[in-house]
Amino acid sequence: MAPPAGSGEPSEVIYGLHAVREALRSGARPLVRLLVVRQDRQFADLIRLARSAGIPVHLQPRPVLDRLVPDGRHQGVVGLAASKRYADPKEILDYARERGEPPFLVILDGVEDPHNLGAVLRTAEAAGVHGVFIPERRAVGLTASVAKVSAGALEHIRVARVPNVSRLIEELQADRVWVYALDADAKKLYSSLDLRGPLALVLGGEGKGVRAGVLDKCDERVRIPMLGRVSSLNVSAAAALVLFEAVRQRTIMNHAG
Repeated sequence: MAPPAGSGEPSEVIYGLHAVREALRSGARPLVRLLVVRQDRQFADLIRLARSAGIPVHLQPRPVLDRLVPDGRHQGVVGLAASKRYADPKEILDYARERGEPPFLVILDGVEDPHNLGAVLRTAEAAGVHGVFIPERRAVGLTASVAKVSAGALEHIRVARVPNVSRLIEELQADRVWVYALDADAKKLYSSLDLRGPLALVLGGEGKGVRAGVLDKCDERVRIPMLGRVSSLNVSAAAALVLFEAVRQRTIMNHAG
């Protein structure tokens, strides 16, 4: 897509009521233009938020939005924004320290499906994770589809892109962060871990899991007990189980303190 007028950066499409509303509210990724199919009550709050921020609002026929969002799931609203800025890894750790909390991190090793990444980001943001790390290669980035599936969470969570996951793990361990990988073949259950301290959870991509070289770098491998015939859970479901076990433990610790 050509750059919007007055901008040297290519625009990115954010679509859907939730994703666009959170982009407008957070201001983390300013919109350069808002496109709506109607100006009725359904879109009134989005139009008000855009105009109060000085963002141009354009009424467009549905076929125009359909061309921007080929699957047609835009719900009648599209925002054009500069691409999401990736956080620096150090910025994520600094954010945890500023909050006076032990780092609570997620590392994704090769997640290629934008729906899975969006769902993990939504879960991570809800759990209070300080940041998510993704690889630069052989993994999906922060696309419009990811923003849509995250239902607005992408606007509120820090995401860093790193060239080497194994090196990242070494750096985190040097910073006294414990790194645990989910591995279907592990002997230990995730529920047996103490998840109250500095923590990074490593989850693998679709079908392949965490790569062997990355597993070897982790402090420990754990599994989710599977009692049925299916051998593993979707990465976003696995993330939800383990992250909210950490939330449970940390909440108990805070209440005890």
